[in-house]
Amino acid sequence: MTHTVPKDGTSIDCVSFGSGSKPLVMLPGLSFQRVKGAAQGLKYMYREFGKTHRVYVIDKKEDIPERYTLRDMAEDTAYVMERLGLTGADVFGVSQGGMIAQYLAIYYPELVRRLALGVTASRVNPVMEEAVNTWIRLAKAGDYDAFVKDILMKMYSAKYIKKRGWLFPAIARLTRPREREAERFISSAGACLSCNSYPELHRIKCPALVLGGSEDRVLTGEASEEIAGALDCGLYMYEGLGHAAYEEAEDFNQRISRFFNEGRL
Repeated sequence: MTHTVPKDGTSIDCVSFGSGSKPLVMLPGLSFQRVKGAAQGLKYMYREFGKTHRVYVIDKKEDIPERYTLRDMAEDTAYVMERLGLTGADVFGVSQGGMIAQYLAIYYPELVRRLALGVTASRVNPVMEEAVNTWIRLAKAGDYDAFVKDILMKMYSAKYIKKRGWLFPAIARLTRPREREAERFISSAGACLSCNSYPELHRIKCPALVLGGSEDRVLTGEASEEIAGALDCGLYMYEGLGHAAYEEAEDFNQRISRFFNEGRL
């Protein structure tokens, strides 16, 4: 099911699926892809969650203004959750979605029952700054071959690249965005550089779990470890995997599901 929630002269899309009764809110990472129209793919990818939860995948605004921040995105997420009646939800954010999820748990604690953060960060570091600024520069220049290659090389493990790297040129051709999607991506990417939830992480009181990749070349594995240390919560690091650990690790979703349902890794 697709939900479209009007806000500030634009709208925010959300897709829902799953046969469970408990609400689970998912916040995706930075991407050209929209949530709208992707319900079937998301339902299959996150079928583990749908067994026990009603899953809501909340997108960013249709029109993302310049100088938009992660805290603004968290406010939008809270707005959608409140309109859909989602309080005390389990919340899972990956990458940029994990950054948004932290602000959501800080400023809207009544909306979050448990918090799972995948390959994310709580403040800007040099590796993150270089990666995001490179993607913004290449997207502005329209150099999508270089853009996709840089993203894939930074996200995936050496083993994955060796096995599937030959597909990267085809992926670049098939995922070339339209101009409006590129502009939306640039604004959304810029919001990553507003990340600074670390000084306020002590305000998060709900149970939390952090999963990271030791070889993360987008945000660093240390960023995941830093969050877990500040929250004094469970941490699982995938050795040898990078930013795309959420795709490469077969047990990634299972660990999050166990945490939401049983409170353990």
